[in-house]
Amino acid sequence: MSNLISRKALLCSRRPFLIAPSNYRRLSSRTSPLQSTYTGNPTSASAATDVLQPIQSNTNSTSKSATMPKISPLSILPLSNVVRSLVINTISSSPSEAKKPPRQWLLEGQRSLLLAPSLKIMAILAHSQNPILSPDRNPVLRFFLKNTFYKQFCAGETHAEVQKTVRGIKDLGFKGVFLCYAREVEKSPGANIDVEKCVKNEVLPWAEGTLATVRLAGPGDFVSIKVTGAGSLALQALEAKGVCHDTLKQAIDDICALGAERGVKLAFDAEHAAVQAGIDLWTLKYMKRYNKPGKGGAVIYGTYQAYLKACPQVVANHMAIAQKENFTLGVKLVRGAYMGSDPRELIHDTKRETDECYDGIAEALIRQSPTSILKPENGEKTFQAVDLALAGHNLESVRKAQIIRTEQAEKGEERIELCYAQLQGMADEVSCELVAEGKLAESMNSSNAQDSKVTVHGGINELIGGTKGEKDQLDLKTDIPKAYKYLTWGTTGECMKYLLRRAYENRDAVGRTREGRNEMGRELVRRVKGVFGA
Repeated sequence: MSNLISRKALLCSRRPFLIAPSNYRRLSSRTSPLQSTYTGNPTSASAATDVLQPIQSNTNSTSKSATMPKISPLSILPLSNVVRSLVINTISSSPSEAKKPPRQWLLEGQRSLLLAPSLKIMAILAHSQNPILSPDRNPVLRFFLKNTFYKQFCAGETHAEVQKTVRGIKDLGFKGVFLCYAREVEKSPGANIDVEKCVKNEVLPWAEGTLATVRLAGPGDFVSIKVTGAGSLALQALEAKGVCHDTLKQAIDDICALGAERGVKLAFDAEHAAVQAGIDLWTLKYMKRYNKPGKGGAVIYGTYQAYLKACPQVVANHMAIAQKENFTLGVKLVRGAYMGSDPRELIHDTKRETDECYDGIAEALIRQSPTSILKPENGEKTFQAVDLALAGHNLESVRKAQIIRTEQAEKGEERIELCYAQLQGMADEVSCELVAEGKLAESMNSSNAQDSKVTVHGGINELIGGTKGEKDQLDLKTDIPKAYKYLTWGTTGECMKYLLRRAYENRDAVGRTREGRNEMGRELVRRVKGVFGA
């Protein structure tokens, strides 16, 4: 028993992320984990102390564990990743001479002095038809980009490079990856589309690349499907909410069938508002076909953007459809990525409203219970279980969700299938904390399996050698988070538009980017001190 107390105390001495709630007191017993009053920097390492605070224990084991050195979550990263992240985040967050923040409500700081010219250069490279400015034709340009921005955010140009990157990520402790094929085409919707030309130059190459992506992914991994990547025919059908061309339909059928066969999950990406309703119709169609209850969980996921005012209503509607037609809804929840193109009136007025929407939906889905944000259409008091992927870089939101999971584990409640995902090269302080805490929980669970039983649901059980629905012996009633990284692959030229979007995202979240820079700086200093014994 003293062994167990010691291990539990060690867990509590680390970041308050995976702790068992009985060892912590809440700041307010009336405050839900997803309704914290914390208003500071959500990416600060100290933010979690505004959610939970440890209760001091008088046991000797706790006292000893409290003096043990803390392990930096970023210590799992190779030195090259730390240095490259530090440089790129510095470029993205360096202060400018401008004193006023820009109009975008997403921005929490000043514009970057170095990022503005970098964005202009990348925009030219992403859209230029000049072979000298093409990374795929200019070897000097390709070498520079591939070893800087490309290497930071992308998986590789060839199958071998992608497989090596994926292996490296999983070796760090990530449970899997989201893979996405980067190829994009210039779309020209309209009545004068040359169907034969579009099929040959747009649909078939997209289908081939996406099928190759599914083959590169392993069981339990995700592949993101960007439907508009299939070109003008896809765009036309989506905008009209109509039936797609036979070749495109067959391509999507083949992609979904291959994913189901290989145990790879498929997430239809959200896109701009003009085509999103059409994407939702297609996504639900394939969910009905593949997301059968009791068959290993959802294969098909839809993406839901919390920055849209209608998001809770859309989620509730899709949940009602899933319950009525007896399939499992797969939900990938994001904040949103189309601020520049979606009509402003569709989007929440403030970032705070978006955060509340995201957190409220997440809490409702995790608890399978209504919140003030998300209520069932049929008026019931409980929700049908969904499979959930929480994609985002907000550390506070991730911690709030994980607190609920830990509470559920302590009570022995069933938990939905849940994973977390962050973009490759971004928010490593979030991802690595998840990985570190997951490793700690797994090591504790494997070291002593005699204290309690807890029912775990879905893939969480599979991580410790069980199968869905079984009861397993766990020494601590805690949840093991599953962290994923989102990777895009393709040639350097094909990935330029993706890289440009990542650069814009860094610009629009300077506060978060600056915190990432600071975390990487502290990690580099820690390693230097370790080398010189400081």
